[in-house]
Amino acid sequence: MKILAFAASNSQKSINKQLILYATKIISTNDIEILDINDYEIPIYSPEREQQFLKNGNPPEKAQQFYNKISNADALIISFAEHNGSYTAAYKNLFDWASRINPKVYQNKDTIMLATSPGAKGASSVLQSAVDSAPYFAANVKASLSIPNFYQVFDSETNKLTDNELNSQLISVLNKLQD
Repeated sequence: MKILAFAASNSQKSINKQLILYATKIISTNDIEILDINDYEIPIYSPEREQQFLKNGNPPEKAQQFYNKISNADALIISFAEHNGSYTAAYKNLFDWASRINPKVYQNKDTIMLATSPGAKGASSVLQSAVDSAPYFAANVKASLSIPNFYQVFDSETNKLTDNELNSQLISVLNKLQD
């Protein structure tokens, strides 16, 4: 099984990327690609920009590359950062452009959705929004998990989730990809 994993954040110090790196170590496959959305920076979506690109016959190259990465995967693991209760601007922009290629961005892939934040709610607002909207964009969400209080439950030196209960939940959620 080929898995594409990424944090929906463009922060260089993203805790969601740390969570993705940890989660991918748990999975029993070595065919995992970890994508950095910083490699897919494109102009902010607008209908006018879309028309401009369509005149040239193509969406932005980076949006097509991102969409193709999803196409080439069997499953997805996404960890959502939360900015003011919603998606990060960087991810939302990339997603919006990809949805112009095909509204079924996730292409019926089995998907695990994660989120974390320093706070007690663990980015649960954005995670709930992502899970709720996933069927409209053809994601087969197998499971989701919010990790609250990241800095209290994750050791950045050892790159490990230190809370045994949360670690067990994460393992259970990730195992849903193999069910």
